[in-house]
Amino acid sequence: QLQLVESGGGLVQPGGSLRLSCAASRYTLDYLAIGWFRQASGKEREFLAGISASGGQTSYADSVKGRFTISRDNAKNSVSLQMDSAQPDDTAVYSCAASKVTWKSYQHLYDYWGQGIQVTVSS
Repeated sequence: QLQLVESGGGLVQPGGSLRLSCAASRYTLDYLAIGWFRQASGKEREFLAGISASGGQTSYADSVKGRFTISRDNAKNSVSLQMDSAQPDDTAVYSCAASKVTWKSYQHLYDYWGQGIQVTVSS
């Protein structure tokens, strides 16, 4: 079974940057689209960004467009989410997920999920 592991989370100051990574063990991500999601305390999980298997197509939520950038390195079997201009509202648990059919916001179409990693934006 494909296992996804997030890394790079932690504490960042408002206006700062953080780079999250999503890596897979034992299976290649080459043929899977990857999405990043987050869930803040007391809120529903929301889609942030997605990237197609080839890396040629991306999708972003309006709330992070222009601040977050998703990219993938198939040679390293990983996908990254670059977070810039962090805001306190970005505080949440961030998760990556893999899909065979979509890189967009349709959560029910993602088959594999990571455990998630905490990101806290605070001074």
